[in-house]
Amino acid sequence: MRRHAGAVVALTGLLALAGCGAGGGTPDPKAKTPDKAPLTWTFDHIAEGSGRITDLAALAPDDIWAVAAGNAASAPARLLHYDGGRWRSDPLPEALARTQYPPRLEQLGEDTVWLRTEAVETNPTGNAWLTWDGTRWSPVANPPTGLVGDIEATGPEDIWAVGADRRSVRHWDGTRWSSHRVPHTVEDLAVAGPDDVWTAGYRTTGPGTEAVHGEPYDQPATAHWDGAAFTSVETPQYRFPDPVPPEPGAGLQMLFVRGDGEVRAFGTHSYNHGEVENEPGDESVRLRWDGTRWRDLPPEQGGCADRPPVLDEGKGLVLDGNWYVTDAGTCVKIKRERLPGSTGARAGSKQSLWLESVLRVPGTDTVIGAGHVQVNQSGAPFSAPVVVRLEGKA
Repeated sequence: MRRHAGAVVALTGLLALAGCGAGGGTPDPKAKTPDKAPLTWTFDHIAEGSGRITDLAALAPDDIWAVAAGNAASAPARLLHYDGGRWRSDPLPEALARTQYPPRLEQLGEDTVWLRTEAVETNPTGNAWLTWDGTRWSPVANPPTGLVGDIEATGPEDIWAVGADRRSVRHWDGTRWSSHRVPHTVEDLAVAGPDDVWTAGYRTTGPGTEAVHGEPYDQPATAHWDGAAFTSVETPQYRFPDPVPPEPGAGLQMLFVRGDGEVRAFGTHSYNHGEVENEPGDESVRLRWDGTRWRDLPPEQGGCADRPPVLDEGKGLVLDGNWYVTDAGTCVKIKRERLPGSTGARAGSKQSLWLESVLRVPGTDTVIGAGHVQVNQSGAPFSAPVVVRLEGKA
């Protein structure tokens, strides 16, 4: 999900079920969510076939893109677009039609979206980078060369991308690409603003990494862009009490920037389970940058606990796993609609919602997500690709 980033007013009348949707009704444009209705994911689009939506980007309420992938090898990925009236399903552009994995959408600011080869493709020289010009997908004029991982940007002239080696970050300044070494292995990248760029991951050298059972004890690591280079930032260290379990290590897997610019980092402190008795518990790493140093971020209450955020909605955080925590600390489980019977889902089926991406639609308070509903039922399980919107109040 990022991500990215990587967003509760309903998208009433904006994302009607139509076109390639499989049943489920059309929302009433005049309908209003009751003031005390609980937070609920409601369906805006149910795409045809069994599969999932792998990525999502929104340039405007009438310009929303998604990538859908089928579960069968014979079902190629396709591109979904919402134009303000209906969802349309189209084949991928020819340059991406034969890629091994579903392509990724990269939103660069509020006006630019790229469609590009997934970073794990095995033929980096054949990677395709396309941009939407309002009418068609055309080649990006100056894409990064080779494979790159996570991409973050403040706009089309300030783009940052993790290098394939995960030890470098590339930057596009509107004129050229430059490459910059990072003093640790990079797992995530975040741009809080111009010249306010962070990396997070782990290191295998330095304080706290002394070998245990013959292997280095990985430690969390962060670095910050100072305008000329990425500089290491002191990050808390972790260690299990003796006897230390086998293959221990800690690291950061995710960075998150709140709407006010506060940077948070999330990771784990774990080991290779199943080799010793009386195993210690894994530990969540939760950090908050206070402007001068990293500080521990206490876990949330109840089911929100150690769940990382996926979107700052403005009055609280949408968390991984369909949870929500208000700025006052109230933890809420987000409810969800069930698929209509027209999709093949039976009344007694077990259904679960899995979201790959959650975002706010620019110029609105609307929050949408995309992923799939897993339907487990005797003889005919399937997954339905869906776009959902967040309605109600916490």
